Amino acid sequence: MTRTAGIRSTLRLRLPTLRARVTIVASIAITAIVILGFLLLYVLQTNAAGRMVNGQLRTYLTQIEQSGRNGHWPAPLPVSALDPSAQAQVLDANGHVLAATPILVGVPAVYLLPAGATQPVRQRAADRIIPAEVQVAGTRTTVDGRSVTIIAETSTRILHQLTTEFSARLLLAVPVTLVLAGLTVWLIVGRALRPVEQIRRAVTEITAADLSRRVPEPGTTDEIGHLAQTMNDMLGRLDDSADRQRRFVADASHELRTPLAAIRTTLEVGLAYPDRAPWPVIAERAAAQSARLEELIEQLVLLAKADERQLSARREPVDLTAVLSDTVAHLPVHRAEIYLDAGANLAATGDADHLERLFRNIIDNALRYTASRVVITAAASGYVARIEIDDDGPGVPAADRSRVFDRFVRLDPSRERGTGTTGLGLAIAREIALAHHGEISLLGRPGGGTRVVVTLPLRQLGDDHP
Repeated sequence: MTRTAGIRSTLRLRLPTLRARVTIVASIAITAIVILGFLLLYVLQTNAAGRMVNGQLRTYLTQIEQSGRNGHWPAPLPVSALDPSAQAQVLDANGHVLAATPILVGVPAVYLLPAGATQPVRQRAADRIIPAEVQVAGTRTTVDGRSVTIIAETSTRILHQLTTEFSARLLLAVPVTLVLAGLTVWLIVGRALRPVEQIRRAVTEITAADLSRRVPEPGTTDEIGHLAQTMNDMLGRLDDSADRQRRFVADASHELRTPLAAIRTTLEVGLAYPDRAPWPVIAERAAAQSARLEELIEQLVLLAKADERQLSARREPVDLTAVLSDTVAHLPVHRAEIYLDAGANLAATGDADHLERLFRNIIDNALRYTASRVVITAAASGYVARIEIDDDGPGVPAADRSRVFDRFVRLDPSRERGTGTTGLGLAIAREIALAHHGEISLLGRPGGGTRVVVTLPLRQLGDDHP
């Protein structure tokens, strides 16, 4: 482990709360930004002051140059109109002093301006009278036909004092700014995270036995408000899923118990009277109930696969016309007539066995309630195949047309469970349709009866390569 990683790990261990970590990081960041701002301001102010002093010196050089235009230099040189503390010397081509301000009268050249240079060079004579903290400017010019050099300097002691003062105040401002920033961020983060803490406490009190509770929503439109809304939506889905699962388990256990109880009762009656019991009849009844139990288990397994999104695992070309024809051909003999009108070139992509079960469940349901006939039509409609199964039965009330696709739903209370229906047929049909990216709906049929409409995407080029 690197040293940096170790420091981060130690920080997380010692500061377990998000509030503490955010406070420290934000405080350091704010303090650094404030210090950088101060430094930037200081640099800008210092540069501005330096340019101002240099401008005053340049103005002073021009003032001196103008004072000697007639070839005679004032003795002493005039004082700067902008900076009374500025000092100056006028030097000839050999570096001899021609004129100077009062303080520098009789003093050798304190600065020289070498040929080709723009910055004067300090001389030993300056050490006796000129302080170290000075700003110097020089210029060469010709006055009355003579080449002269004018040097002006002024003390920058005030700027140096300002720098020292700024450094001292900056050292004092760093801990103060850090403390104030930390306190401010601590309060702000605490206030911002208060709804999160309320959400956390509410979530810890929610158990699988009671998913009806919801976390408090702060009523804001920020991230925390969205988090609370999302969690409540999730809890709503979990509550609905758990409720459906409980109902499903209860209904499934009841459905499984019915054939088992029938088999057990039949066998117990036969065992009670072994010599007089009609064993062939008993065996036939037990076999019928076993078949019903096997069908129910198969349906439950299929629904479990649907819940795990495994119904569309196989993807291969499927001829819907052939599937419908085979489904109708293998239906048991029924009193009602069945008419099939399916167009050609109706190819889908998916599992042929599952699609056959889808159509068989719908047709079985239609035959169970129809009065005289069932009409099946299939044709292409744009990019989908539209299959309609019509019956002329009593129909389904509009309020119940979506509920019939729920699991273990029987709309006819007069039908007994012993007739062999489980209320799973249409639920399985819907899951198969959804797994094949299709839809299934139940409508009223013109003239009376029920119309079930199944739409499945037609197979496109490349659909057999998932």
